[in-house]
Amino acid sequence: MEPAIRLHDVTHVYVSGKDAFLALENVGFTVEAGEFVSLVGPSGCGKTTILSMIAGLIRPTEGRVELAGKSVAGPSSRVGYMLQHDYLFPWRTILDNTVIGFELKGRVTNDHRREAVRLLEEMGLSGVAGHYPDQLSGGMRQRVALVRTLVGSPDLLLLDEPFSALDYQTKLSLEKLVSDTLRERGKTAVLVTHDISEAIAMSDRVIVMDRSPGRLRREVIIPDEIRREHPVKARELPRFHELFHEIWGEFEEMEKGRGSG
Repeated sequence: MEPAIRLHDVTHVYVSGKDAFLALENVGFTVEAGEFVSLVGPSGCGKTTILSMIAGLIRPTEGRVELAGKSVAGPSSRVGYMLQHDYLFPWRTILDNTVIGFELKGRVTNDHRREAVRLLEEMGLSGVAGHYPDQLSGGMRQRVALVRTLVGSPDLLLLDEPFSALDYQTKLSLEKLVSDTLRERGKTAVLVTHDISEAIAMSDRVIVMDRSPGRLRREVIIPDEIRREHPVKARELPRFHELFHEIWGEFEEMEKGRGSG
């Protein structure tokens, strides 16, 4: 069976005017179906570029990206993308915001609306379908953004710093909600985050990226004892702290390497 995602020696160069910037160099990895993988690394190491390639928004300069064995040629309804900001339209109701993807394609149906309402209820948002975004808290808005991402039943979810703008308590609550929801539905997910603790608490595997140009530096498998726990409880486990310091040590080595360069 083909992996859900495969990157084959991907290199990407951004060109602007007379300048060229090497963002990624010879990056290759796979993500199995149903797996939750996080990408961590210094700013500018190409994490979001990788998500954009998987989403079909940009094509690599060299190498290729495959989803279920087929080369990515452009955006697909099989892929859902959840961003740092919720990007809810303030003049649209919550329900109308959740089904906007179908509306833009000219095929929103009553079934889509019913599914959106069901998902809102599942996310603890009963009774808000007729509300407007400014009536909800930041955490509630991000739950709406998750519903908008899930309502089309994508096989793969790409999460780009989705909790970074939230307070710590809300962030921990949503970490559990998102990871539990995706696991229960058998979804494949790739999370980009600067938060090492978040990556460990949510993932099956953490990929550490080297600084620019982005390369794979290390892979860390998260043990079951951490994956089974609530993110708050997981952070109290001795092995959690060991993994955090192992990954943090990679960041320190990168910083030393930059200082000696």
